[in-house]
Amino acid sequence: MDDGGKRRLNIKAETVKLVLANEAEVPKAKIVLYLLNPEHRRGKSKARFFVSRGFEAENWQNMASALRRHAAENEIAKEETTPLGVRTVVEGAMAMPNGTLAEVRSIWFIERGERIPRFVTAYPLKKKAAV
Repeated sequence: MDDGGKRRLNIKAETVKLVLANEAEVPKAKIVLYLLNPEHRRGKSKARFFVSRGFEAENWQNMASALRRHAAENEIAKEETTPLGVRTVVEGAMAMPNGTLAEVRSIWFIERGERIPRFVTAYPLKKKAAV
């Protein structure tokens, strides 16, 4: 087969996960005042989702740990380099306190010159329609 003189390499893609996910910064305020706050203008739908599956603002550390596990166990779906650093999207199953698994997208940011990821947001992935 003529490939125009170009060689194609058949390289199996490796799975890529968020570096230092277990050390990631997950601020208390981001969870308590935003992600689990049913009164937050933009976060209330996320709060309904996560609270209905057992997460509680009073035990915000449980959510922080679950988010770190989610980032450590699932593959990076997208990565974007910006002038300020690297924005990383992780998608996959996340264990919920009520014993269920939910497909979640979490967003992380590593500032230029830094190594530790910082949590930005998380939300449930929409279910794909059956074809």
